[in-house]
Amino acid sequence: MDVSFHRMTAAQLAAGLKKKAFSAQELCRAAIERIEALDPQINAVVVRDFERAHTEARLADEALARGEQKALTGIPMTVKESFDLRGHATTWGFPVHSEHVAREDALAVQRLKAAGAVILGKTNVPPALGDWQSANPIYGRTNNPHDLTRSPGGSSGGSAAAIAMGFSALEMGSDIGGSIRVPAAFCGVYGHKSSHGLLPMGGHTAGGSRVAPQLLSVIGPLARSAQDLAIALDVVAGPDAESPASKVVLPLPRHGRLGSFRVFVLNHHPVARADGNILGALEALADHLTREGAAVARQSSLLPDLNVQWKTYQTILHTIISRGDPSVTRPPISAHDWLDALDMQLRIRRQWADFFRHFDIVLCPAFGTPAFPHTDEADWRKRPLDMDGEPGNFGSQLGWAGIATVANLPSTAIPLGLSKTGLPVAVQAIGPFLEDKTAIAFAGMVGHEIAPPALAM
Repeated sequence: MDVSFHRMTAAQLAAGLKKKAFSAQELCRAAIERIEALDPQINAVVVRDFERAHTEARLADEALARGEQKALTGIPMTVKESFDLRGHATTWGFPVHSEHVAREDALAVQRLKAAGAVILGKTNVPPALGDWQSANPIYGRTNNPHDLTRSPGGSSGGSAAAIAMGFSALEMGSDIGGSIRVPAAFCGVYGHKSSHGLLPMGGHTAGGSRVAPQLLSVIGPLARSAQDLAIALDVVAGPDAESPASKVVLPLPRHGRLGSFRVFVLNHHPVARADGNILGALEALADHLTREGAAVARQSSLLPDLNVQWKTYQTILHTIISRGDPSVTRPPISAHDWLDALDMQLRIRRQWADFFRHFDIVLCPAFGTPAFPHTDEADWRKRPLDMDGEPGNFGSQLGWAGIATVANLPSTAIPLGLSKTGLPVAVQAIGPFLEDKTAIAFAGMVGHEIAPPALAM
């Protein structure tokens, strides 16, 4: 077994498979051995499908022997627990769904498998995918690989931890409130929140329920390189059969060199703060971009009103997540208020479309601090959050995530190394609607090689 497998990107593994430097079955065995040896400390891969993975790896080797190599042939992957994986429960962290058995794979999983991916299993989440931690009554708590006393983020916390530890080469998560970007930032890996409607949501519901499409939630990949994000995006992109269109052709990145980008640096928000670790990394990146010749701005009359965005995002998000929740005592908004919120969302989207005629990327925090310590406090209003030695507002950190989410925009979490205390620091690059490849390409040009946790060496 080559011990370097766990540090290689999916693209590097694909190149090695093509050259027959190793086999898909070797990769599969190495990944499973690594999970069995190291995951007890992390608890990331909570649903294991190893027997089927061995079979898929054998079939991948047979395809490779015939000269048939697709984008992900033989690449070991995991997916978030919230996706249907045939023969396993899709609980979203709720014990009531423990007996559910998915009859087929989620559509995104089907597309990954059709591209040759070897699915090892599923990774941990918080209940209802509603936290920046990943702990639930069924599978327990997932730890941050860089510091076991801290959160790996959520709700795709198991996803990011699995990538950071080298348990899998690629992962599929989901995001409505930073659920891809925050875990990627906390664990020091790449993560991409896709443009709304670009990737299919079929088979991404709790207990196999059938619900109307959500107006904010998306799925997207996490990986060890930006290049891998683009590969996964190409494999999965395209609406499901219930959408009016069945194919999509994504625009190529706007630029091929950093010096050509027009970048807006957003280091403030009306409700969300960021600490010195994050703002320092953001400013260092802005300085680097300037030296490379990029046009960097910090003020523009075209920037949509962030306070209006925050209020609109909160209205839509709370309506979505409180639906059917018996613990919510506040009455639901009226249908007219709901439609008013959707009208405002459309105005926000149009404002961003105008903004991106003059800029290519918005850089801002994904979360205002590095990974925070585990907490059992359920009430976000009471949760501690250290901001440079002062108490911060935990819930208001949704402000950073909501910028891209309410406007349906793509955003890529970019790892920028480690803080002085050894915790990953990161920012997010927000791009124009459906120009996911611009955000991903930019991330690849400025992002650092991911720093492997000591546990993962």
